[in-house]
Amino acid sequence: MSQILQVLLITKGRKTGKPHTVRLRAVLYNNKLYFSRRNPNSDWLKNAIVNPQVKVELDGRIICGNASLVKDEDLAKKISQLKYSDKRSEEPRIVLKVVLGDLTSP
Repeated sequence: MSQILQVLLITKGRKTGKPHTVRLRAVLYNNKLYFSRRNPNSDWLKNAIVNPQVKVELDGRIICGNASLVKDEDLAKKISQLKYSDKRSEEPRIVLKVVLGDLTSP
């Protein structure tokens, strides 16, 4: 079972150390959140690679998580197919997986 969700991803700035928040579409699949990009040129992705402890705001709740790049090409393709219903589903993408942990106070 999968869902497409609008969430806030909160990363720690790789240069400033300050929180960096961005609204993104995420795929909830097998109890993990997945985010994808066509290229690595986004601050949120670069931040999550350098500082993998991230937070996700979902339905007014903040959930801590650990981020990592998806190296499995079949899984990355599956996430793209779940996220997009057009030609973007066939494009190669960089996929970030977030394993969710505990709730924190908002």
